[in-house]
Amino acid sequence: MSGERLDSLTSWYADWKGLRVAVLGLSVTGFSVADTLAELGADVLVLSESADPEYARLLPVIGVRSWIGPLDVVPSELSDFAPAVVIASPGFSPRHPIIDWTLRSRIALWGDVELAWRVRDKIVRSDGSPAEWMLVTGTNGKTTTTRLTATMLVAGGLRAAPVGNIGVPILDAVRDPAGFDALVVELSSHQLWYLGQQTGPQPVSPYASVCLNLADDHLEWHGSFEAYRDAKAHVYDRTRIACVYNKADAATRAMVEDAEVVEGARAIGFDLGVPGPSDLGVVDGILVDRAFLEDRATTALELTTVDRLAERGLAAPHMVANVLAASALARSLGVDPAAVGTAIRTFRLDPHRIEVVEVVEGVTWVDDSKATNPHAAASSLAAYPGAVWIVGGLLKGVDISDLVSGRGSGAKAAIVIGLERDHVVSAFSRHAPQVPVFEVDADETEEVMALVVELAAGIARDGDVVLLAPAAASFDQFTSYADRGRRFADAVRKRIVRGTGAEHDPDSESSGREPA
Repeated sequence: MSGERLDSLTSWYADWKGLRVAVLGLSVTGFSVADTLAELGADVLVLSESADPEYARLLPVIGVRSWIGPLDVVPSELSDFAPAVVIASPGFSPRHPIIDWTLRSRIALWGDVELAWRVRDKIVRSDGSPAEWMLVTGTNGKTTTTRLTATMLVAGGLRAAPVGNIGVPILDAVRDPAGFDALVVELSSHQLWYLGQQTGPQPVSPYASVCLNLADDHLEWHGSFEAYRDAKAHVYDRTRIACVYNKADAATRAMVEDAEVVEGARAIGFDLGVPGPSDLGVVDGILVDRAFLEDRATTALELTTVDRLAERGLAAPHMVANVLAASALARSLGVDPAAVGTAIRTFRLDPHRIEVVEVVEGVTWVDDSKATNPHAAASSLAAYPGAVWIVGGLLKGVDISDLVSGRGSGAKAAIVIGLERDHVVSAFSRHAPQVPVFEVDADETEEVMALVVELAAGIARDGDVVLLAPAAASFDQFTSYADRGRRFADAVRKRIVRGTGAEHDPDSESSGREPA
């Protein structure tokens, strides 16, 4: 198919009929892509190594063909199909054989976000324009900031929704008959890599964007930290109004300085210090805006206070930073400071994000299972210094040594879980030998957290915190970080709240672990 036809496909109302599109992956994202394309009249072939039974059942109903099987080589079904476009789910890395084949064959390669941008005019606002997009990325804090921003926009009277990597496919929001004034789009580094492949005449151009922070993560997918950083930097590409960045993270500042943005876009900084003009920050415990007001040279607008954030569980330093970032995005779209404060007063953190499970006999049990990389775990440990730290899982190619030698060195004890325990135990041996380290050696998922909680109960004393902040992914022993967090909370309530079992001696031979 000629490039001219692909270039013309920049509207829901363009002629998509008969366009041959291969969709890689049949999860929630892949199905949203296939369903959208079927509605547009495209000729769609879905390829996946496995399939959710419900999605597999629905594909023929909507008129979409599928091929389920190994994808370690390019199947003949794909090459015979001769697609004009391949749209990949975010799990397909740049080195995947089919992605390599697509690029070598000079076939257009899109992600779901590019398709959504092209058809975003299906539902428009009263002025005839589609919803504004605000893009959110960062190694950590994406989901909290995305949800906070959407909550602030709604409090300001706008129809808004958090979408994207947060769990709601952006294509579902674009097609929602209710329509929106703004979409707050959480983007993973994987999705941003695909945005970097855009070649069309109208690439994604957000109203505002932010990269919250940058640290090692997903190196096994990108191949290097530099590639990961470059993918994250695409969040600022063609931003029209506000490029929000973390003044405490030099990498995000450099991204903004190097970004190709629309003329007139402003750089808006945030950190926990006193803000300069065009920044948001904190003055005497008050969060203030010095960016979105006329007299920003001498005046600041109050948004909320650290004390009020504490009432919502948002007073940890990294959470204050997330609040400031969200406030900057909301204020850029004209949300009143009072509405920002109202949104914060009603906001609740996601489950498994520094969530207090129980406080029993002076011991606080905290579930931060969503801390799936060292940067996130470092923030948790900063909020709870001296905790009994539950750590480990799939490290995703990331070296945990800096975390252990830094924040981890102050832990009261470390309880190590996961299939890559040797790496974690070795890091403590080399960088924090003073910290008592215990391994939980269990093959059955059902046993892991019961053993962890039994062990932690014997270590923790009045005034201590037991902190699940694994610094690693969960898929070695659990179905997700949420599954890991739920099992931890269930084990806490069973062992501690209900008082089942005797007090555990950490030196006992029956703990199911090996002292390290």
